[in-house]
Amino acid sequence: MAGLTAVALAVFVAGGCALHFADNGSALPDSAKTIYVERFENVTYVPGINDQFSRYLKDAIASRGRLTVVDNPQEADLVLSGKIIYAGTAPGSLNGVSEPLSYGNTFMVAATLTDRKTNAVVWRTNAVSASSQASVVAQAIVPTTPQFLRQNLRGPDILQMSDMQVAASQQDASKDQMMRQMASELYADMAWGL
Repeated sequence: MAGLTAVALAVFVAGGCALHFADNGSALPDSAKTIYVERFENVTYVPGINDQFSRYLKDAIASRGRLTVVDNPQEADLVLSGKIIYAGTAPGSLNGVSEPLSYGNTFMVAATLTDRKTNAVVWRTNAVSASSQASVVAQAIVPTTPQFLRQNLRGPDILQMSDMQVAASQQDASKDQMMRQMASELYADMAWGL
């Protein structure tokens, strides 16, 4: 039995050497060490959302350690460009008199990664999307959920807030989570070549 376990472990370890994970950048050119993130075009009606997303995207790329984000395109091996193609908010749930209890947020991005030296397209996606849900009244919030616990609020405190304050704080937290999710997904797809 011990011999069989040793063989299985050896096969697993040997097979594990061939596995690639999204963070290792296996779809990225080996010689690429730096990346420049262009200002994404904003084709939505939400002003400044491209600048807001840019911060999350640069942070997501830098946090992986595979590529260094540079401020000058002439110093970059790769250039990431794209556009914000959709950003919307719509009621997610309603109470008995058709008033919103929560809103759903959706965000969609198209992007292209180019080798700056050869102008060859390394990776492209026509659409990657992310979504999130935000409760906008205190009675609809479950303060034990992971999404709520990541915030800097306490359950009893939120019950003292007006609906406007609840809506504003929860929408901000929800959009923050959605942007982080989108930036992380975009980096993983780019690095893995999906």
